[in-house]
Amino acid sequence: MRISARAQRIEPFYVMEMAKSAAAIAREAAHGDRPMIYLNIGEPDFTAPPLVQAAAERAIRDGHTQYTQATGLPLLRERISQWYADRFGLRVPARRIVVTAGASAALQLACLALIEAGDEILMPDPSYPCNRQFVSMAEGRAVLLPSTAAERFQLSADKVRQAWGAHTRGVMLASPSNPTGTSIHPDELARIHAVVSERGGITLIDEIYLGLSYDDTYGRSALALDDQIISINSFSKYFNMTGWRLGWLVVPDALVEVVEQIAQHLFICASTVSQHAALACFEPDSLAEYERRRAEFRARRDWFVPQLGALGLTVPVMPDGAFYAWADCSAACDRMFAGRSEYNSEMQHPGSWEFAFELMKRAHLAVTPGRDFGHAETARCVRFSTANSMAQLHTAIERLKAVLA
Repeated sequence: MRISARAQRIEPFYVMEMAKSAAAIAREAAHGDRPMIYLNIGEPDFTAPPLVQAAAERAIRDGHTQYTQATGLPLLRERISQWYADRFGLRVPARRIVVTAGASAALQLACLALIEAGDEILMPDPSYPCNRQFVSMAEGRAVLLPSTAAERFQLSADKVRQAWGAHTRGVMLASPSNPTGTSIHPDELARIHAVVSERGGITLIDEIYLGLSYDDTYGRSALALDDQIISINSFSKYFNMTGWRLGWLVVPDALVEVVEQIAQHLFICASTVSQHAALACFEPDSLAEYERRRAEFRARRDWFVPQLGALGLTVPVMPDGAFYAWADCSAACDRMFAGRSEYNSEMQHPGSWEFAFELMKRAHLAVTPGRDFGHAETARCVRFSTANSMAQLHTAIERLKAVLA
């Protein structure tokens, strides 16, 4: 069977390989006293709150399960619009909001609507691997620009200006970012968007972790800049609805009909039950619960990141959002593999990949190595997810201490 060149261009998703290995080790240790702790998955340990679950049950019971229009339930689009007004003081008209089958579908729709074969999209290195695959599937090419801790692992206007070429179509950003949990300073974001706009390009920004911002300096939507920004968002992270597969896209007026037509062919619509359930996300009791959970995520970050630092797993930039810690594991690798003959030569110096597998075997602790997220110093970094209970995080630190002693 002949496989398309497009499919062959897609890179492996190494996070999934790690997850399979972690599951295999967990099965072997199923009857032991050290169950696997999963700090490799970017999924909240909280599920949808009671009102959301009740709304889903009610939708099924009342027969509200048939197709909606491709852009989503009008009432849900209105509720999202009101959330922007209440949370960020922004006027985002409901007509510019397209409800999608998760943020992944939103990214796919945006890429298919805007990227031609051969177009280049600039994005930071490190960044979330699936984003560059969406560009590739639209026949474009992701151009990764190495970013540093001094830049908060984000693009800068200067780097965008210098990298812009004849085939550059625009930028794809994420704020807060996966894997670093860091955001772009609003002033720098405005400068980036100005550079892109001057060149007739597009600014795509992944804001799926925006609700989980912990610093008022950064917790602002890029939609405040102008109505040409294209923002991707989701009910998965802040709203704790990962498996419900529901997200949204905010686009300029000129793009709504184009995106709607593509969505009609690809998806028909997002899950109707999930849409009816999501209406309850914006009830006062649900929003209060989400804010309580946001405070819990922040407390986990505030405890866990310093603990990593004390073990030599330095987090060079304190995450201001999401639930990740992007840690340099170089020193920890040296301690863990000291004296191992297979790593005596410089050519075989262990990195985050080997470190992560060793943690799984020796500590029953799953983390994500940097390989997925790019090429710029990623071999020395691992991503810890703090989307887990405080008790689990305490146990994880104790296991790390034992292994690195």
